[in-house]
Order: sequence, then structure tokens, then C-alpha cells
Amino acid sequence: MHGFGVHTSMWTMNWDRAGAEKAIAASVKYGMDFIEIALLNAPAVDAAHTRALLEQHNLPAVCSLGLPEHAWASVRPDAAIEHLEVAIDKTAEMGALALSGVIFGGIGERTGLPPTEKEYDNIAHVLTVAAKHAKKRGIELGIEAVNRYENHLINTGAQAVWMVEKVGADNIFVHLDTYHMNIEEKGAANGILAARDYLKYIHLSESDRGTPGTGNCSWDEIYATLAAIGFKGGLAMESFINMPPEVSYGLSVWRPVAKDEAEVMGNGLPFLRNKARQYGLI
Repeated sequence: MHGFGVHTSMWTMNWDRAGAEKAIAASVKYGMDFIEIALLNAPAVDAAHTRALLEQHNLPAVCSLGLPEHAWASVRPDAAIEHLEVAIDKTAEMGALALSGVIFGGIGERTGLPPTEKEYDNIAHVLTVAAKHAKKRGIELGIEAVNRYENHLINTGAQAVWMVEKVGADNIFVHLDTYHMNIEEKGAANGILAARDYLKYIHLSESDRGTPGTGNCSWDEIYATLAAIGFKGGLAMESFINMPPEVSYGLSVWRPVAKDEAEVMGNGLPFLRNKARQYGLI
């Protein structure tokens, strides 16, 4: 997980053979160092097909997910463990390096109340078991802090660090996202500094999830702080173009946030890459 990557939602959210071929070819075209594959339906993924494509193009991959409602770790730990173990196995079979995202809960999971100790204990149990399984498969796990409107459990870098330390496994890291940080952190720098000891992955996403460089994210602050902590992990651009209704619902995206792929990849990607070069991150 190093260099510049892209979330494959730019081209597809359905990781079937056609979607894999399209997204991997496009990622190679744009010179990405790695890709992030959304595992919305891990059991259905043709892992051998994806692995062959990745190896053919010498393209590393990271997988990500949010837990479906029937497997929310806070209230259904056994189902969450089963779901994560299947996703971890599929990640390993594809030859990917890590499984990250909202591995502790659902995108759209909210009880209407503050988190409880029982919810956090359930999550810690699930992640402890999942981390052991992932260790056997040579996979790392990432905890992505997301905003309060998508999940009530882990919203800040400091909370993600707390959960990593509560679990205590050496193959779990913190995953930040500039879109969520723009909502939750008291300045992007504070979130990065709070997570610095465990931070291995960051989503570079604009304040409206659209084209980077056209919104309110403090990109110089973000990049300068990453440089200051000596960040060597994955920089993954995440802008949503192709989303099925259930994903749009979870993310509360109700309108087009960018015109098309040409706008995001033609303008947003060069913007982010140039900033990364400016601050010596690539």
C-alpha cells in the first residue's frame, strides 16, 4: 500500500469479470500504483480472474467494504465474523494486500443514541477474531473513521486509534478519509496527527465527494501534515461516479457530485498528484 491509487467506483461498483477488466485496464491507463476494490458481494467475486488480471499488469490491490445490516458487528458479532472471514479469504485469493473500510459496522448504521460499551466490546471481539484469521492469510485490516451521518461508532482518527489499541493486533491499521475528516476533525492536521502511529492508508476525497480541488478540503494542510509525519502508505483517490442505489442511500449522495470520469481523472487526479509531488509524498 504505497503510492497513488484509485477507488474502482470510478468505473464500477459491481466487481464481476466485466467490471474487473474495465477498472483494471483504466487504472493501468492512468498509471496508478494500486487500486482499491469494493467488495460489496465478496462470495460472488471470481478471485482467480481478478488475480490473473492484477498479476498481468503488476498492479497491487486493496479491498474495502462496509458490513451489511445482517452482519453489523455491534449487534450481530457472529454474523460479522462470518462475513469478514469470507471477505478476508477472497481478498487473499485475489492477491490483494489488505481489507479496509467500515469493517466495524455498516454505512448508514445509526441507533439514534451514543455508542454503548456493549457495542464497542462486540466490535473489538469481532476485529480480534478477524485479525487472527487475516494474519493466517497474510492480510492487514484497516479501520476507516467515517462521519456521524454514516455511522455512530467510529468518526475520528482518535477513535480509530482507540479501537486499534483495544484490539491490540499487529495487523490492524487506521484508514482516514479527507471527506469524513472535513466533517469530524478539528482541522485535518489534528486527525492525521492523532492517527500517525497507526496510519497506513488515506482516501483523498473532496468535501462533496466530487472532483478534488473544487471543494472545501484543506489540501495543503492535509499534504503538509502527511509529509510532516513521514507518511509512506497508500494515497487513494475516492470520487463517486458509478453507484448503485443502495450505496447512494448509505452515503447520502442524492445528486451527481462530478460531471463524469473525464472531469475527475482529467482534473482531480492531476491536482492530487501534483500536490503529492509538491510535498514529497510520491
